[in-house]
Amino acid sequence: MRIFVTGATGFIGSAIVQELIAAQHEVLGLARSDGAAASLAAAGAHVHRGSLADLDSLQRGAAGADGVIHTAFNHDFSRFKENCETDRRVIAALGSALAGSERLLIITSGTGLLTLGRLGTEADAPSADSTAIPRIASEEAAAAAAARGVRVSVVRLPPSVHGEGDHGFVPLLINFARDKGVAAYVGDGRNRWPAVHRFDAANLFRLALEQGTSGARYHGVAEEGVPYREIGRSPA
Repeated sequence: MRIFVTGATGFIGSAIVQELIAAQHEVLGLARSDGAAASLAAAGAHVHRGSLADLDSLQRGAAGADGVIHTAFNHDFSRFKENCETDRRVIAALGSALAGSERLLIITSGTGLLTLGRLGTEADAPSADSTAIPRIASEEAAAAAAARGVRVSVVRLPPSVHGEGDHGFVPLLINFARDKGVAAYVGDGRNRWPAVHRFDAANLFRLALEQGTSGARYHGVAEEGVPYREIGRSPA
């Protein structure tokens, strides 16, 4: 299949591109810079120039594909709510190019939208409290697309997606510990963090594309509920 991937040069998206190409899929990757285009070409993917701000470019990319995997997101957390609303518009644009077809749109969300204090499952809708969390915009957009006849499914990722090149949750903790000389946690440190390696997440995206069903939710979690104190005690 020919798959359009947004975020194709990102930490997770680049792993997805590798996974898809290894499975003999043809990849069309979104690139907004010459550097990103060169990286995609080197990986063996086709290049589609555009950006999250250019909805027409997104629709053209989706229109020429057999399926879409959407992982692109602006992680400037000083503008988090604005970026979540951008994601809502992006999903609507991608969906409009696929509506009424059998082609699948896979969007990215997070396990942090689920109800706290109990085990979350893939059958769970976002918690009632999550309506106040800006990231809910992505799942709301997916539901709106489904109502318009788009075959759409959701991959929820945990707070920690790790692997070589990670610059997120775990590296922040490591840098903090190196700077302060101590790895600390609050209280007894029993609050739990799920996690997944980026290549395992990429494998899930591919399987969701090849074998998944419309309307499904998939949790990309490999390490389930790691206590925070264990993270703090782990050697860097």
